[in-house]
Amino acid sequence: MGQFGGEDVDRLRIALARIARLVDRQVSGDGMTRTQLSVLGTIARLGPLGIGELADIEGLNPTMLSRVLGKLEADGLVVRSAAVDDRRAVRVSTTPAGRSLQQRLRRQRSQLLAARLTGLPAEQASQLLAALPALETLAEQLTRPQPAKPQASKAQPGKALATDSQPTLAVR
Repeated sequence: MGQFGGEDVDRLRIALARIARLVDRQVSGDGMTRTQLSVLGTIARLGPLGIGELADIEGLNPTMLSRVLGKLEADGLVVRSAAVDDRRAVRVSTTPAGRSLQQRLRRQRSQLLAARLTGLPAEQASQLLAALPALETLAEQLTRPQPAKPQASKAQPGKALATDSQPTLAVR
């Protein structure tokens, strides 16, 4: 973990999660779930997206994403349409009402954080500003899929091991 001990990482994770949760609670999402808000925000921020791309970004399975998009579409916040280059593919984009809601919520969240930040001692506020590039880089890294790590086989005596070719018997 480099220069971070397990306790430091836990503290960072807990602090970021608390901040996100508290901001979400204090800024009304008009009865929307966190997942719905996140999907709407991603679509508004990144523009029209394919369903598969959106599922990857949000870390949702296609069935769950379809339900979320159905609710957002029923509320008039997003619209699905055929992709220009491949009429079989579906792209999703925000409606004017969806963009307006997302911008209003973003503005309210920013105002809430700004009010709290002004209450911090000047030195801590400066430290937070200095940490922004590192936090932004971390957020970007977390959005990229990590390459799968090869898993070590855990052979048990007398149990068959499956491989890409043929199953073999583990040797005692």
